[in-house]
Amino acid sequence: MADTNVNNRPLPIGKSIFDKVIEEGCYYVDKTLFVKDILDRRAEVTLCTRPRRFGKTLNQTMLKCFFEDTTPIGGKDTRALFRGLKIEDAGERYLEHQGKYPVIFLSFKEVKRDTFERSYRMLKDEIVGEFKRHGYISEKIFPKEDREMFDKLLSGDGTDMDYSTSLKFLSKCLETYHGQKAIILIDEYDVPLENAWSCSARFYDEMVGFIRPLLSSALKDNPHLQLSVMTGCLRVSKESIFTGLNNLKVISILDKYCSEYFGFTQVEMDNMLEYYGFSDKRQIVRDWYNGYLFGNTEVYNPWSSVFVVDNWLADRDERPKPYWVNTSSNSIVHDLVDKATAEMKADLETLMAGKTISKVIHEDITYKEIDDDVENFWNFLFFTGYLKKIRNGCQNADGELTLDLSIPNIELRYVYKTKIQEWFKKRMAGKNLDTLLNTILNGDVETFQNELSTLLSESISYMDSAENSYHGFMAGVLGILAQLNGYMVASNRESGDGRGDLVLYRTNGKDSIAVIFEFKVAKEFNMLPIACEKALKQIEDKNYIAAWDKEGYKNIIKYGIGFYKKRCEVRKGG
Repeated sequence: MADTNVNNRPLPIGKSIFDKVIEEGCYYVDKTLFVKDILDRRAEVTLCTRPRRFGKTLNQTMLKCFFEDTTPIGGKDTRALFRGLKIEDAGERYLEHQGKYPVIFLSFKEVKRDTFERSYRMLKDEIVGEFKRHGYISEKIFPKEDREMFDKLLSGDGTDMDYSTSLKFLSKCLETYHGQKAIILIDEYDVPLENAWSCSARFYDEMVGFIRPLLSSALKDNPHLQLSVMTGCLRVSKESIFTGLNNLKVISILDKYCSEYFGFTQVEMDNMLEYYGFSDKRQIVRDWYNGYLFGNTEVYNPWSSVFVVDNWLADRDERPKPYWVNTSSNSIVHDLVDKATAEMKADLETLMAGKTISKVIHEDITYKEIDDDVENFWNFLFFTGYLKKIRNGCQNADGELTLDLSIPNIELRYVYKTKIQEWFKKRMAGKNLDTLLNTILNGDVETFQNELSTLLSESISYMDSAENSYHGFMAGVLGILAQLNGYMVASNRESGDGRGDLVLYRTNGKDSIAVIFEFKVAKEFNMLPIACEKALKQIEDKNYIAAWDKEGYKNIIKYGIGFYKKRCEVRKGG
């Protein structure tokens, strides 16, 4: 039984705000030494790129709670939030920075609207909200022109140009009031860019036109800046958002530095499982949610790991689910499948077979470039967590980095398989399958085999050479035929002494018909005929026609089909 002791801390389900997690007594995987590394690195501007829901917001709000001077607004003593955590033991030279600085904190994670105007309004509201949070400094801003500008920005009455340089202005005002330079924290800085690229309206250039001066003015040669930490999924430096920003330190999933602060390490995962009494589930969690390699650190997906443990507290026997992949549309995988070239299909099939593909990786790939070259999809999938690197890779004389990539775990394999199945059904629905149906009903074995072979060759394989995989393939094909022509499909229906694979049937008086299909997988191509005969023999030996004969079906057709990779052979029973 799971340890359901009432003293166990609740898990932070859906919670990503540090102070709330701590104040509500939630289980917290201690990442506070991130503060130490930020201070040790002494980079004026740091950009950490990680997949979504890997703890970026939790770390950013943790930095805010640690560094921010809350005394002018009567804020709570944030020192209490860090009692007993690792940063307390790091030494006084780190603790002397606690509660010392004014902090500008912005989150762009919700800036997802269908037009530039609406997205810009959300960005503006986020900035206005931060001016209001620091409204206490208004009365002490001099000269008069600065105070008037502050009040205008706070009230939302500033011009577009005013807001595009507002963060630098706010940092200046905060330094004047506090006597300390400001820290600027920006969470999910690239969400507005991703949204502008993915929306049907496509207002990417307009969004870049606002984001560029907003960040450049705040982070480049800003004398009022102590340090800045940004998070996002991609670096997007080629759009010149960070033009001339030579004080920027990028920490991507390729870097060893800070690799343990986003996602759960093996030790952290083991500790959580032990705390809640699920140490025996270690391999299950590892198979489903582990497999990401950041730098040289292997990490678990924290979102899914927390959810599966929480669900086990309610029902120890509940099966794992794809929690992380269900938090978004996974549109990038859909686009990849939809636009797949023959070469990309082959790569997808390799990945689905549990093998690796080798790709050149560019850290500064941009959203806009994804549509320019389908190969850029592999980069995007890698940096957003849909693929993992197997090892550190190799770099050629031109500086190009090549990595071996694979699908990280069962959860991500589920995404690919589901999207590929959806794509296949959609593609089949758009085909004229009349010939296939007619050949099945008329017993034209040769044409049936040719049509089926064509469908196999055109599909993106998600099969693992097991009979149940081909069963799924044929169920999809017959399902489309049934839907378009008034038939029904029975899967593994009990009949005689067993259960046949699939039956396509229709009840229509004297014309009632049932077509029984049995599948076998051949180990070698030249064994396809043997596989067909085994399938037909099973139909006879198990008497699969019994139930259909009993129900009055006079027209019963039997097919044995052998499969070998993307090849097939069809034989009709007597």
